[in-house]
Amino acid sequence: MTDVTQVLQALERGDPKAAGELLPLVYEELRKLAACKMAREAPGQTLQPTALVHEAWLRLAGNEQSRWDSRAHFFGAAAEAMRRILIDNARRKQALRHGAGQQRVDVQDLQIAAPAADDQLLAINEAMDRLAAQDKPKAELVKLRYFVGLSIEEAAGVLGISEATAKRWWTFARAWLYSEVQSNR
Repeated sequence: MTDVTQVLQALERGDPKAAGELLPLVYEELRKLAACKMAREAPGQTLQPTALVHEAWLRLAGNEQSRWDSRAHFFGAAAEAMRRILIDNARRKQALRHGAGQQRVDVQDLQIAAPAADDQLLAINEAMDRLAAQDKPKAELVKLRYFVGLSIEEAAGVLGISEATAKRWWTFARAWLYSEVQSNR
């Protein structure tokens, strides 16, 4: 049993010190996952990896009803929180009052910046919701790989499945999501 699982169990029992012990145990791993995800975001992204981790932590720790059974369950919840934060950020940018549909101009070079991939992120999110309705475990794998940036090996460990199964699920989910996104354009 890992330290994280032990602290989660102490938290479940109502130990007041457990919450303070959890963040130092998971912070670096969450920061690394957020940095991997943010490295794949469009240039000009205003959300930083540290801010993503802090926002996810606030959502996780602020929910008194949350109970995590294991390390895998906790990191699954963290992946979901990060996904929701990125989706909310993309939706906010798409809002008309935030300049949706207008092109950005780089003042330094007076060139038009590359368009953000917010439309694609929202389309993937909608397809993810449909995948979760049909096959929740595969949707969890996609969240861990795409939105958190875990490797196949890391995601398999978090989900408690073999690497071979994770590779099969990943291949299926990618093809399924691609088909869904293409058919809904």
